[in-house]
Amino acid sequence: MAEAARDERFLYMIACFRPRLKQCIRVQPVLDQLCSLSAEEKEKVRAVALQRGDVEGAEELLRAVERGPRGCGWFHEFLQALESGGCNLAACYLNPSLSQLPSPDEEADHDLCVHLVQLLHSTLVDKMRPVELAEKCLEMGIFQEEDLDRIHTVTDNRGNRDGARELLSRIVQKKGWFSPFLTALRETQHGSLADDLSGNTRGTENGQNGMKSSTNEEAEVTSQPGYAILEDLKPQGKVNNSFNNESSTLETTSDVSTGDGSGSSLNENLEQSYNTSDSDEDDVENRTSPEPDLVLRDYQMEVAKPALNGENIIICLPTGSGKTRVAVYIAKDHLDKKKRALEPGKVIVLVNKVSLVEQHLQTEFKPFLKRWYHVTGLSGDTQLKISFPEVVRRHDVIISTAQILENSLRNASVEDEDSVRLADFSLIIIDECHHTQKEGVYNNIMRRYLKEKIKNKKRAKENKPLIPQPQILGLTASPGVGGAKSHSKAEEHILKICANLDASRIMTVEEHASQLQNQVKEPYKKIVIADDKRKDPFRERITEIMTDIQNYCQLHPKSEFGTQPYEQWVIREERRAAKEKKRKERVCAEHLKKYNDALQINDTIRMIDAYNHLCNFYKEEKSKKMVRTSNDDDEEPGVTKQDETDEFLIGLFDAKKKELKDLARNPAYENQKLIQLRNTLMEEFAKTREPRGIIFTKTRQSAIALFQWIEDNPKFEEVGIKAHYIIGAGHNSETKHMTQNAQKEVTDKFRGGNVNLLIATTVAEEGLDIKECNIVIRYGLVTNEIAMMQARGRARAAESTYALVASIGSGAVEREVVNNFREEMMYKAIQRVQKMPQEEYLAKIENFQLQSILENKMKAKRNQHKTYKKKSSLIKFLCKNCHKLVCSGEDIQVIENMHHVSVKKDFQSLYHARENRTQQDKHADELTNREIICKDCGQTWGNMMVHRGLDLPCLKIKNFVVVFEDKKTTEDIFKRWKDLPVEFPGLDYAAYCSSSDED
Repeated sequence: MAEAARDERFLYMIACFRPRLKQCIRVQPVLDQLCSLSAEEKEKVRAVALQRGDVEGAEELLRAVERGPRGCGWFHEFLQALESGGCNLAACYLNPSLSQLPSPDEEADHDLCVHLVQLLHSTLVDKMRPVELAEKCLEMGIFQEEDLDRIHTVTDNRGNRDGARELLSRIVQKKGWFSPFLTALRETQHGSLADDLSGNTRGTENGQNGMKSSTNEEAEVTSQPGYAILEDLKPQGKVNNSFNNESSTLETTSDVSTGDGSGSSLNENLEQSYNTSDSDEDDVENRTSPEPDLVLRDYQMEVAKPALNGENIIICLPTGSGKTRVAVYIAKDHLDKKKRALEPGKVIVLVNKVSLVEQHLQTEFKPFLKRWYHVTGLSGDTQLKISFPEVVRRHDVIISTAQILENSLRNASVEDEDSVRLADFSLIIIDECHHTQKEGVYNNIMRRYLKEKIKNKKRAKENKPLIPQPQILGLTASPGVGGAKSHSKAEEHILKICANLDASRIMTVEEHASQLQNQVKEPYKKIVIADDKRKDPFRERITEIMTDIQNYCQLHPKSEFGTQPYEQWVIREERRAAKEKKRKERVCAEHLKKYNDALQINDTIRMIDAYNHLCNFYKEEKSKKMVRTSNDDDEEPGVTKQDETDEFLIGLFDAKKKELKDLARNPAYENQKLIQLRNTLMEEFAKTREPRGIIFTKTRQSAIALFQWIEDNPKFEEVGIKAHYIIGAGHNSETKHMTQNAQKEVTDKFRGGNVNLLIATTVAEEGLDIKECNIVIRYGLVTNEIAMMQARGRARAAESTYALVASIGSGAVEREVVNNFREEMMYKAIQRVQKMPQEEYLAKIENFQLQSILENKMKAKRNQHKTYKKKSSLIKFLCKNCHKLVCSGEDIQVIENMHHVSVKKDFQSLYHARENRTQQDKHADELTNREIICKDCGQTWGNMMVHRGLDLPCLKIKNFVVVFEDKKTTEDIFKRWKDLPVEFPGLDYAAYCSSSDED
């Protein structure tokens, strides 16, 4: 009984001082001294400490000690392990003799000293020589051999800054460390740092604040932990002290450690005061206005809790419920804990769209974090003045497109130069994490993480130090079911997403579901069906022309005109004819595709839009066949370069042009879907006082055409509709893209009310910060259940409507029904995964992780054989249209691993350069401007680009037939350069300049 009572008393001591113990226990050296703990328990504790830091590791160690087995003398063994491991301050807290406990004043002094080190952390890390200082601390008895060895190792492997961080994190865990540490600084020629810590004003004789340089007098001054800098920062009133009120200590420190926002610590008060006084210009401007409060709703805190405890999780919340705000809260809590533990903390937020970088930076992360941490955003459009690794080093929070990180990680594996590794981050937040699958960039990054995790298991068995791994947080509105047709397959899809993100669980709202429902309103759903059995003479004329072309070139498809299968067939025929050098068939196939496009446009929007599409194409064809007679600026065309096929196709269109135009202008044959769309818009916009809406459509062309249709119809203006389109920023040969700034300008107008109806492609379905809408319409556009939920989530204003406008025979209504079924299946699958026993869940996750890595290895091996690198001298490039020899592989060089340019001498004699229809954005060092076309047949080859003052022809491989001179392969057409099994050298700038005529 006496032994049981003693055990209870010892356990009570651990419970009382747990928050303090977690801050001052070094896990690894203590574990070495604990013989009573099993090897399995030790491995588990080591893994937590290395992956999540010493604070979490100490918590796991305390749990292991509490679990037992507790034999005779277990507490004494634990005390001895703490003292032998250099954690004498922790041993003092647990010593049963109260005379050994720090006094309230000593504890308060210690806290203020630790805070002072935190405040000056950046300066100390930058200027300290850690190994020299650690050796002096060992000589003075502050450190043990283990401390010195670890600081040596970290400094050798990761440099002085990380070595200094390691030293500081260890020194503050020693008892009575501050005064001897100042002495050690002085004796190792770190006098300026000692001055900073002691508050001595440098540059004055003997110190104007009365502090002297002698170590004895310095010790006297520093025994009072106010000092010059801390006197201004010290909070009013008494310091909250654990020895005056143990229960009070547990409550206060618990608030700090969980980061739930319910209480503020002395540490945070000091940090805020310091950072406010030393903030950048943005902070100075904002001092007059109140800082935004970072407070979570109950349902948000419910899903965030496991992440706040350091777990890898997926947070699944609907659009408009504040997922990003939860991520900001978790990021701040994570960095605060790292700062308190004097451990390096760094957060990277990965997004899959360039526009999301600026959005997350300006609307979420920067407003809430800039007071305490350095936050920045990076994307492919960013004008970088310094390298990505340097950006990572200089900032605490980086919002970046995932591809930038992936590129840097790939470089780290093949180069020895300065680079970024996953271990540089302590938290990775993955936005729209349902894309973490297959060969997506998110999954490529996470596979590296999983490989390191497997390596760590092996290293742990061999008692080798583990690779530090970041915590992972995934955010999604819908993980989807991956096309599953059964509940078991849906569950498997959810498990695979969890496995790819190494998530210990997927979080949805359960306890506070009613609060979430009040926050995110479910819209009224309706389906508007258009009767597509109208008389359509415009379509009939187009199909007649297509039939004539098919008969002319003897191509006879099995698919119906105007369908997706027909488009796929005609693209295949074009590729085949190009490879077989059958120009007649290739050109006819190209024209058939344009007519098929016109039929699809006619089914979606107006006849006049389909007519204009064909007119623009034939205008372009005619201009490509006209060659100027001189090099001057004469606007008159010269010799016509048309063969029999060109004359037939252009003549056929010209013969039908007037009839098509007349039909297109006849309102009697108007598209029935447009009529239903007009009625739906008029009805919904008349309902509400300040309506806002989005129409989702399939293509950029249809988005722009619908905008023009609304502009041309005065009835829309009568009900107050002010429309604008918003389309993607990616380049497209058919339609001009929309820049990031243009997108932002439109969304800002929409938020302000100057625009109240957006006509958007799928770019607006997920991610973009768009104000809640009263009406969301999917105009004949049905994709998968994820896109449906994302689009529907935009209709989150009060009494909103979500409508599908589709024609009877399109199949859109049927697909919408299937998506609704898949949505229900997804929620049930998530619930089953959540209820799964943890052991079973983790086993399945591990199996899927191993499967993913092995499949990736096998695919890499297959690709390695498949893409056996041929010599560039063995290939030649022919014009896809006229099969003229353009250049050989030896004439191709690459800029920035991306742009393939021809450096062939006198190459300019083979092409004409003309104004590009889709003028592209300017980038830092590369600029695309004019389009280059074959001088003989007018086939587009690529664009001219300016690179460091050079005018270079940049080629698009899809415009050429590639001929292989070896016997294994003859000819082929490739969509992308990376599909071609040839490696090309980088541009030899100096050689090109010397061989050209340029000055």
